[in-house]
Amino acid sequence: MTQILVVSDSHGDDAILAKLVAHYRDQVALMVHCGDSELSFQDRLRSQFLIVGGNMDFDPDFPATASATLGSERIFVAHGHRLGVNYDLLQFQLAAQAQQATMAFYGHTHQLGCVLTAGMLILNPGSISQPRGKWTRLGGTYALVTATPERFTVQYYDRAFQPVPELQWTFDR
Repeated sequence: MTQILVVSDSHGDDAILAKLVAHYRDQVALMVHCGDSELSFQDRLRSQFLIVGGNMDFDPDFPATASATLGSERIFVAHGHRLGVNYDLLQFQLAAQAQQATMAFYGHTHQLGCVLTAGMLILNPGSISQPRGKWTRLGGTYALVTATPERFTVQYYDRAFQPVPELQWTFDR
């Protein structure tokens, strides 16, 4: 079993990132930030995450995409603004497939969502600090992804580390 925390679009809200790190550092195999952190690449907080640059991250050291391997899982991360995620997920999905990803995470839209397509989990954790869309009332979200050989389980949480019962999905692989 592999557990991954996925967060995005914190937009300078370093305090929530520090709280997430303190809360989850020994509970998850990986913490992912899908961009628009507005951190300096030299920031010690940045080093806690597999992180990519977003359209509001101006430090040139941030990569546009990132990948990681955890056991049999291959993770692909991009903010998404360069891959058309405001319109559809095709370019993003193709980029992730080119990296042989089993999971692909993106941000930019500030709207949460997840889907299993072609055997790959594609997930947007929503914005932890500036949410948009149907779930704005939560004040921000992040996701925990649990991967086993049989399934993916996704649970979204609010900023108070509370699970949102109606935002939980299980996808058989």
